[in-house]
Amino acid sequence: MTASTQFKPISSPASVLAKAVTRAADRLEISHALLARILGLSPTSITRLYQGGYALREGSKEWDFSLLFIRLYRSLDSIVSDDAVAKQWLQSENLGLHAQPISLIQTTEGLVRVVQYLDSSRGIV
Repeated sequence: MTASTQFKPISSPASVLAKAVTRAADRLEISHALLARILGLSPTSITRLYQGGYALREGSKEWDFSLLFIRLYRSLDSIVSDDAVAKQWLQSENLGLHAQPISLIQTTEGLVRVVQYLDSSRGIV
C-alpha cells in the first residue's frame, strides 16, 4: 500500500444506527420533535444525534426504539418503494390499524403494532 491510501475508520454500531435513524426520519419527513417522542429522547438529544454528538446506548430503550423505527422504515420501503407514498401512508387513516400510523408510532405499543402490521403485510406481497 502507498502512503496515499486512506483507510476509513470502522464505524461503531451506535453511529451506524444513529445515521440510519436520522436518514429514515429525513426521508419520511419526520420532525426532530416527533422523532424525539418516537425514540423517547429529548429534542436536544435528537439535535445532538443529528450532529453526531449523541450516541445511542446499546441495550437501552432508545436503542430498541431506534431498531423498531428502522424496521418500520425498511418494511414500508419494501412495500411501497417511494418515500412520498410512505409519508402519505403514515399520515393517512388506516382501517386495519384503526388510526393514523404516525399517531400510533409515538407510543411503545403503537410502534410495535405498526411494525407488526407492516411485517405481516410484507409477508403477503
